[in-house]
Amino acid sequence: MWETSGRLLRLLALLQSRRSWLAAELADRLDVTDRTVRRDVDRLRRLGYPVIALPGVGGGYQLGAGAELPPLLLADDEAIAVSVGLQQATVAGLAGLDEAAIRALIKLKQVLPSRLRRRVDTVSKGIGALPGGGRTADPDLLLDLARAVEEHDQLRLTYRTHSGSEIRRTVEPYRVLHAGRHWYLYAWDLDRSDWRTYRLDRLRLRTPNGPRFVPRPVPDDLEHDLVRGITTSAYRYQCRLLVEASADRVREVFGPSVVAVTPLPDGRCEVATGSASLTEVAVYVGLLEAEFTVLEPAELTDVVAAVAGRLGRAAARSVRPQ
Repeated sequence: MWETSGRLLRLLALLQSRRSWLAAELADRLDVTDRTVRRDVDRLRRLGYPVIALPGVGGGYQLGAGAELPPLLLADDEAIAVSVGLQQATVAGLAGLDEAAIRALIKLKQVLPSRLRRRVDTVSKGIGALPGGGRTADPDLLLDLARAVEEHDQLRLTYRTHSGSEIRRTVEPYRVLHAGRHWYLYAWDLDRSDWRTYRLDRLRLRTPNGPRFVPRPVPDDLEHDLVRGITTSAYRYQCRLLVEASADRVREVFGPSVVAVTPLPDGRCEVATGSASLTEVAVYVGLLEAEFTVLEPAELTDVVAAVAGRLGRAAARSVRPQ
């Protein structure tokens, strides 16, 4: 039985390695008769692999596309290529593909031999990206977090706050998500007894993990909670503004990872955002080309006036064409 199972795996690997094979070629590679090849092909079909019989002199076989994706057998270099490609997909933040890439990478790394894991790490370290994109994340950290979400493992972590201080937390992880330029962990903070959003570039896991936990219901307004955690709560300054423009217009300019927008019945909207710098908020809101009123904090009003004064003085000093 074990000899037959091993031969089936070898046959499957051959069928996946090129478009078609003559029966005689397969028999020669496997050191069996043509009749044995036919029997093994029937066994693969019963296992769900769509092996197509090719007509013509000598006959032949081709692995076709089925209704479901069957297990794949990858050579060493193919496994390395797929692993590196999945890592790049996760850190690039490809919309709609990043989370799927993490799940696929978890499955692949679980079965990679140690020798291939080392080669994957070596190749990955040699692949860079142009600075400034901001969409970077440690693939190993992403995998550890995604696995903890899947297996309901508590996490013990050290987190660097916006002020630069480090805090220790024990959390129940629920989501790993990408928004804008960063990756985030959405989790229940056991120390604060509340939902929290953590930026991955500020997070460091401590070992060992905590015990398994029973998942609790996520908030009904999960999307709103995530947006608030990403755009506002994690920053030193939390700002609210009344903007004389539609919510769609504001979202078009900034996107969901920068501001949380609440439309108002009169066509205006309320904007909530956060930043480590009030000057940054003043400059960014100026990009809207719309009137606005500062609701909070009061200091933002003085910063807006200071920025406006500098821009006005610069305009007055500028040389106008004759």
